[in-house]
Amino acid sequence: MLEICRKPLERCFGVGDGGDGLLWHMGLKPHSFGDFSIAVVQANSFLEDQGQVLTSPSATYIGVYDGHGGPEASRFITHHLFAFLHNFATEEGGLSEEVIKKAFSATEEGFLHFVKRSWPAQPQIASVGSCCLVGAISNNVLYVANLGDSRAVLGRRASQGQMNSPVVAERLSTDHNVGVEEVRREVEALHPDDSTIVVYTRGVWRIKGIIQVSRSIGDVYLKKPEFNRDPLFQQFGSPVPLKRAVMTAEPSIVIRKLKPNDMFLIFASDGLWEHLSDEAAVEIVFKNPRVGIAKRLVKAAVQEAARKREMRYEDIKRIKRGVRRYFHDDITVIVLYLDHSRGSPNGRLGDDTLFNCTSTPVDIFSLNTDMGADDAEVSLHALSSSEL
Repeated sequence: MLEICRKPLERCFGVGDGGDGLLWHMGLKPHSFGDFSIAVVQANSFLEDQGQVLTSPSATYIGVYDGHGGPEASRFITHHLFAFLHNFATEEGGLSEEVIKKAFSATEEGFLHFVKRSWPAQPQIASVGSCCLVGAISNNVLYVANLGDSRAVLGRRASQGQMNSPVVAERLSTDHNVGVEEVRREVEALHPDDSTIVVYTRGVWRIKGIIQVSRSIGDVYLKKPEFNRDPLFQQFGSPVPLKRAVMTAEPSIVIRKLKPNDMFLIFASDGLWEHLSDEAAVEIVFKNPRVGIAKRLVKAAVQEAARKREMRYEDIKRIKRGVRRYFHDDITVIVLYLDHSRGSPNGRLGDDTLFNCTSTPVDIFSLNTDMGADDAEVSLHALSSSEL
């Protein structure tokens, strides 16, 4: 993996928020042709969300990984996916849909091996998984790949070349959630012999009555029937009769040429979109200063979660991790500005032997804010397939 992304994630760049002990943010950093901002708020006992941005003169990568069942899958993705993307892109002579699919597949296979090694001592690892949302920009082309229901939204002017044109929201990813009728029909069509493939339970639609998302990294027990049937796992979960996999790690991919009227991108876990519409999030980014913009979006979502419970944000802030999950989910937000006037994409960082990787903390509650916050620059020569 890229060395900086392999380091313990406590060595992140950013600060806690003085008003909310479970909120971390990084105000503004440069990427190859603009700025970006990251923020995350923890609600679970262990932070299951992870986010990262890798910048270099050849490409900019953005990742948001929303874990479920535990933090292991999202942390694994953080340590490995960008390295696979970089190495496969180098081998193939650049980014492409095929490169992205290979990187996702390699990450899925790597996590499966991790589960197999961990299985005897930790059988419940088979039920851990993560949504995976990735953006990549290279040669003025944007790639968005997604598993699950994290979301990428573009803010752009409705009319090119008109500064007074309104800013509109354009969704770039697909929500792989069976609560969406189209996704539910897709899953049912893949399993015509299973009348219980999607079940309405506990107020929502779920695959086999268990999980809402249809695509992920991990969730091995819903992809490999042998894990589900093993008595070792059944000590920790109810057996689910499976003939074949009911989830997949095949990403949906959107490829889009960047245009002069494209202003910024918002990548966020579903914790944000549960409380803010695409349009509301784009409006907040457009109307407010850049510094701290990701934190502003996170706070807006938490404030909305509080309002729904007839509470104040001040009340939510006093709730401990774990219990706080009853009010909102972990929320990770990355805002990436697209400054076309600053020159060609990937030409702003200078030395093509250096890159920077910024990651959210592995856990906000235990974050050691005394860690250094200098930019990390690592030679690309340190990157090799032997590190994977």
